[in-house]
Amino acid sequence: MDLVRRHDWNLTPTQAVALQRELADEIVADKALDLDAVRLVAGVDVSVKNDRSHAAIVVATYPDFRVVETVTALMPTPFPYVPGLLSFREGPVLEEAFGRLEAEPDVFLFDGMGIAHPRRIGIASHLGLWLQRPTIGVGKTRLCGRYAPLAEEKGAHQPLVDKGETIGAVVRTRTGKHPLFISPGHLADIPSSVALVLACAPKFRLPEPIRLAHKAAGAFS
Repeated sequence: MDLVRRHDWNLTPTQAVALQRELADEIVADKALDLDAVRLVAGVDVSVKNDRSHAAIVVATYPDFRVVETVTALMPTPFPYVPGLLSFREGPVLEEAFGRLEAEPDVFLFDGMGIAHPRRIGIASHLGLWLQRPTIGVGKTRLCGRYAPLAEEKGAHQPLVDKGETIGAVVRTRTGKHPLFISPGHLADIPSSVALVLACAPKFRLPEPIRLAHKAAGAFS
């Protein structure tokens, strides 16, 4: 699929932070998804092993999650691990993988943050600007923000708030299991992002497209 290439990835951490602050103003995080129109959902994940990054994008039908296409890409990991700068570590290999994708997903679910990020531009938001498609961040651990106690049953959720701004939701996708941190990436909003993630998680903690991508990304040759 075609990407809108916004910049080079070869930046220092200081330059990367400055770029994030510049790009964050372009993020649209208040546009409700038309869930009735969703037919294809892509899961996006990257695994890193021995300084190699392996990206996987799995496109599945919605709401029955039949796999339509799986693409992968492998390259040396180009950027150190720095909290809040995941997109610069995973962006280059994801760019290569997206370039191999033939399907046209309606929504992309990223294993990582959307606007639930100190500068409001996690990997789902950042790559959303390249994709110009709706993206959602699905984080397994909290990067920033606070939330009220969460009930144990599936579907329970609380606002995730940082510096007085609601930046996402903490969502229990499986009863008794750790919650996920859901936020719009780009061209989405919080309520519809939460609704889609819950609909994509009928059995497991992780939404099915991300679970499939995680399995594919972990399969190093």
